Amino acid sequence: MVARRRKRAARDPREEIPSPSGYSAIPIKFSEKQQACHYLYVREHRVRGGTDSSWPQKRTLFVLNVPPYCTEQDCLSRLLSPCGPVQSVDLQQKPDLAESPKEPKSKFFHPKPVPGFQVAHVVFQKPSGVSAALALKGPLLVSTDSYPVKSGLRKWISDYTDSVLDPEALRVEVDTFMEAYDKRIAEEDAKAKEEDGVPDDEGWVKVTRRGRRPVLPRTEAASLRVLEREKRKRARKELLNFYAWQHRETKMEHLAQLRKKFEEDKQRIELMRAQRKFRPY
Repeated sequence: MVARRRKRAARDPREEIPSPSGYSAIPIKFSEKQQACHYLYVREHRVRGGTDSSWPQKRTLFVLNVPPYCTEQDCLSRLLSPCGPVQSVDLQQKPDLAESPKEPKSKFFHPKPVPGFQVAHVVFQKPSGVSAALALKGPLLVSTDSYPVKSGLRKWISDYTDSVLDPEALRVEVDTFMEAYDKRIAEEDAKAKEEDGVPDDEGWVKVTRRGRRPVLPRTEAASLRVLEREKRKRARKELLNFYAWQHRETKMEHLAQLRKKFEEDKQRIELMRAQRKFRPY
């Protein structure tokens, strides 16, 4: 009995961590005061043969169970930096073979954060970083004195402070963005104008909205006008009382109008009777 207890005590605690098949578990703690550990499940990113993926093979680490307080700048890059230089970290709500589109960084406009737990693709500069991460032992600390992670009331205060914008700085950034946008649209218009009516190598001519007869705008009002025009055109071409079903429908509509008029006359007569008074003089 004593030998069994000693054997259980001498067992590696990492072997008792439940993890999905093919994954290695890395324990992390939010701070030194926290006793319970959270586990990241990692493995080398692999795809089946013939499947395209934007992540580089043998240099990408796939991470599961990333908590909400772990962000690209504050957590994963710093926690995995001892394994080797990290090239990029991409957080996603669910696994995807394609990399998330990189939006230009802005001081005022930020992409919507992914709620809840996430998955991540960590790309190292060398393949040895993935092997070192798979053999990494913890627990690793997320929030330290050198790199504190805000939480609770401090995080709420920080979020509120960041939500108060400087109008002048916001105007400058919006003007800069619109200038770049107008420049890009002007370049696209100039390119489309040059290619308008010019056949390609196979003889096909690209049709654009800037031709001699521009396409109608796809708006709700324009669609309703087109439908109304088609309805009037069909009404002019339609032959009245030509088919048997047209005769039946015409008779049924006539009878319905007669019944409606009869009911209206009855109501008018009843009203006149109710308002009638005896006036001999």
